[in-house]
Amino acid sequence: MIDRTHPLEPTPLLDFRAEAIVRLIDARGWRQLSEHDRIGAAYDFVRNEILFGYNRADDIAASEVLADGYGQCNTKGTLLMALLRALDVPCRLHGFTIHKALQRGVVPEIVYPIAPAEILHSWVEVWAGGRWINLEGFILDSQFLRRLQDAFVGTESLCGYGAGTDCLSAPPVDWTGRDTYIQKTGIARDFGTFETPDVFYEEHSQAFGPLRDWFYRSIVRHWMNARVRSIRGGRGLRTRVNHSRVTRGTA
Repeated sequence: MIDRTHPLEPTPLLDFRAEAIVRLIDARGWRQLSEHDRIGAAYDFVRNEILFGYNRADDIAASEVLADGYGQCNTKGTLLMALLRALDVPCRLHGFTIHKALQRGVVPEIVYPIAPAEILHSWVEVWAGGRWINLEGFILDSQFLRRLQDAFVGTESLCGYGAGTDCLSAPPVDWTGRDTYIQKTGIARDFGTFETPDVFYEEHSQAFGPLRDWFYRSIVRHWMNARVRSIRGGRGLRTRVNHSRVTRGTA
């Protein structure tokens, strides 16, 4: 457990003293809220004002995620941790991998076969009410999630399109002081907890290899972001074609 008697200093990734982050917190008046509401304000911001999307890498600073205005599990988690620590809320990272099937429907089918079998994943754990609370439900913004719910009416178990849940119609994604999840059923391996994302990424990285890493950064993630934007806009969800591929089971 993080010792609250010692101040938590910024790190290269948790750069919560960056001007843009300080300005955001001051403008929103989050410091004046109760701890429960500070957590909720930061969580809701990262969930819905930082849209679901794919950044250039996992190990980028919180201020870069904020500037991008979009992110996925790992990068949104870094921003959420930075905001929470700036608001004096203890938090830590829990690292995992997820099965690549969870990304099916977002990853272009032409490159899906060469994607790693497991993808680096993480969620944020926050200390509140005398216990650690798991926060993962911030990954998909509300509009994107709503499109999935509309497309897969009658389906509760979905592993695809960035979701891994057994309760698609009403996943636990809202901050209520309890655990939140949206990719939990896609988890493959558990790496344990880390005080900072900096330490996590020093020990673990996505197993792309130099060529696939360049291909992802330069080309594939842009295809994926275009796909995500299309889905969020109400286009591109071919449920008749993809439904059997993205629901429960391996790819």
